[in-house]
Amino acid sequence: MSKIFETIKQTIADAEADVKKFNEGNNAAGGRVRKAMQDLKNLAQDLRKEVLDTKNARTAK
Repeated sequence: MSKIFETIKQTIADAEADVKKFNEGNNAAGGRVRKAMQDLKNLAQDLRKEVLDTKNARTAK
């Protein structure tokens, strides 16, 4: 689980510069931000599934 969470944090950190560039008028940075947000959405879903699987495994014992 921590690997996915670390990847989420890194993706956010990497996207921060592009968000700033986009706000300053760089439209190409907007595409990179959108891609990063899609990646975050997928990572968040993976993390949710992993947490649920871990929780279910703990309660099954």
